[in-house]
Order: sequence, then structure tokens, then C-alpha cells
Amino acid sequence: MIKKGNVRDETLLASGGRDPESNYGIVNPPVYHASTITSPTLAEWRARDFTKDITYGRMGTPTQKALEEAVALVEGGDKAIAVSSGLAAITTAVSTFVESGDHILVTDSAYFPTRNFCNNVMAKYGVETTYYDPLIGGGIADLIQDNTKVVMTEAPGSQTFEVQDIPAISEAAHARGAVVINDNTWGTPLNFKSFDRGIDVSVHAATKYIVGHSDAMLGIIVTTNELYERILQNFRYWGQHGAPDDCYLGLRGLRTMGVRLKQHEFNALAVAEWLQGRPEVSSVLFPALPGDPGHELWKRDFEGAAGLFGVVLDEHYDDAALGAMLDGMELFAMGASWGGFESLILPAKPVRTATSWDAPGTLIRLHVGLEHPDDLVADLEAGFTRLKAVAG
Repeated sequence: MIKKGNVRDETLLASGGRDPESNYGIVNPPVYHASTITSPTLAEWRARDFTKDITYGRMGTPTQKALEEAVALVEGGDKAIAVSSGLAAITTAVSTFVESGDHILVTDSAYFPTRNFCNNVMAKYGVETTYYDPLIGGGIADLIQDNTKVVMTEAPGSQTFEVQDIPAISEAAHARGAVVINDNTWGTPLNFKSFDRGIDVSVHAATKYIVGHSDAMLGIIVTTNELYERILQNFRYWGQHGAPDDCYLGLRGLRTMGVRLKQHEFNALAVAEWLQGRPEVSSVLFPALPGDPGHELWKRDFEGAAGLFGVVLDEHYDDAALGAMLDGMELFAMGASWGGFESLILPAKPVRTATSWDAPGTLIRLHVGLEHPDDLVADLEAGFTRLKAVAG
């Protein structure tokens, strides 16, 4: 089986997790549907190694383990665990490292379900959460308490797109013994190398760019050998696992993620640059754009960009005007999630507690898919015409 070595990322995407010799020469790892796994002898039953062997369907099948190996190879981690969703990856990872009386720090730009979990589940079990300015950098040292066990980052934030200084935050957290968990869904295992930037645990909504086709729910936790068994044990306590068909779709998506991401980035930049010239747009929130506040950090730490970004309009529009714009879109659909081949558009309302969101106009979040960018621009242009016709 392929190892990291001097092999480049594109080769890892195509070859990681494949072992045709163990599968009758079949190129793709097959889908193993399994619950019960039998042992031929009592001695073998007693000798099962739950960290390595296939012992029960809920603890992982060969399909799941192939995906885990491939994603860890691409991101540069030692091990990975596939779970049922991106949120399951977050909740399993965070809850591994805390107990009643502990404290965690979470970026104020976090994915809203992360905030929901901290406020409604962690709090119930006596774990305190403090939200912090995503641009705090090394200044986070001032917020770390003796009982701070986890620092949660998200780079960039998936609504407001601040790029965090992950190395500076990681250095401060490690100096006080805290584990750094990063939501790397936007960065992907390909475009943000978490373990070169000081991250201990990387979580992904693999539903997004890894699967890439909007047809599977899947999460991935990538980590180091040092922390793997702790997370694996917690994964078992929660009963989380990636379903075999979804893991297969994750593997299939991973093979083409490199070429898809390049096209997403190309299309997104074309659309974002066009939007910068529109009178209806106050600002475009996309770190890959020169002039974006996070652009220099993005250039330093990332290998590429995703197709997801924000647009602040020139004023706060009511639902009548927004509906006129959004209801008539032909290519941009309204729907949760992102990372698929199709373009999406939604109004967004960031929730903030440590900082404030004072944008001069309505925030719109765009996911630019794989359609031709000229056609996407035409769709948006017609939408702006409808918006202004109603808003006056």
C-alpha cells in the first residue's frame, strides 16, 4: 500500500487506501456491509485487537478503514476515524478531552452547530465554553485557564471567512497543555495541512468537498498516534461510525477532489472578482482575493481555496427584495451544506457573543460549483436586477 514518503498529493488522492491484492485485484475497495464479524476459534476471539482488527460493524469495516487511511495520508496525520457526519466529528473530538469542571475555547466564527453543542450539551455536563475573537492570534494565551483542555479553531469561518493564525494559536495552547482541534472542512485535507500548522485534531464534514456530490452524510477525524486511541475509545462510547456506502462515496469523491477543488477555486475567483465591481455589493469575504483582510495568512498557510465565500450587500434588504432575487435564480439553489458540484446561495445571519457583526448590509453566502462561471455571473446579474426592482 502507498505511503506518504516523497509521493505528491495528487498521487495520494488517487492511490491512498487502495489494496487491490487483498481484494482479488479490484481497483476500488469494495463496500463491506457488516454487523457481526465471526471468529473461527475461541483463541482468536479472545485475541482480537480492537484498535486494528475488524471486530464489529459499528467499530469499522474495511471500507471505512480504507477511507480513513487515505484521508490521513493526504492531510499528513497518522490516523483517522470516519463518523456519521461533520457534526459527529466535532462532538466526538471535543468530548474526548473534557470532563465536568473543564473549560474550552471556541472561535466566535464557528459553525453554528458547534456553538449549539457547546451551549446545550457541554454546558449540561459542567463544561464551560468561552468564545473568542477569531483574529486573536497568539493573544489567546490571555484566555487560557488552568482548566482549559481544548481550543477549537475554524479556518476560515464558514460564514464570515476570517482566517485564523493557527500556528500562533496552537503555540499558545500547547504551552498550557491544551489540545487544538480545527474544523478543516473549508481547507480540506488537500489545501490546509493541519499537522504542519500545529493542529492536534482535524475534523471535517466530509459531506462537503470529500464526497463532493451532495449525496452522503459523512465526517472524518484526523489525528496523531499520540491521541488516536483516546479518540477511538470515545468514538466507541458514542456509537459513531461511518456507514459503509457513505464511506465508499467518500473514497470515490476523494479520488477527484484535487481536480474539483482547482475548478471550484477558479470559478469562485471569477465570480468573486465580478461581484467586487457590482454597485449592490459592499464587500466580498473571500481570503483568496488580494485585499481581503485574511489574504496574507491564507497565502502563508493554505495550498488553495474552496468555492465558498460571503458577500455583504450595500444595504439591509427585507425578505420581499431578497425573495425577488433568490426565488428566481436558475443556477444558484437555496439549500444547506456546500462542497458539491452545484452552486448554492443563502442569506446568513452570523451569531456572535465575543465579537460583533456590524456589516453595512445583508450577508449572502455563495457556494460556487462546477458550472461555467459566465453562466453563474449571468444568473447573479439577473438576480440583482430583480432585487433592485423591488427594493427601489
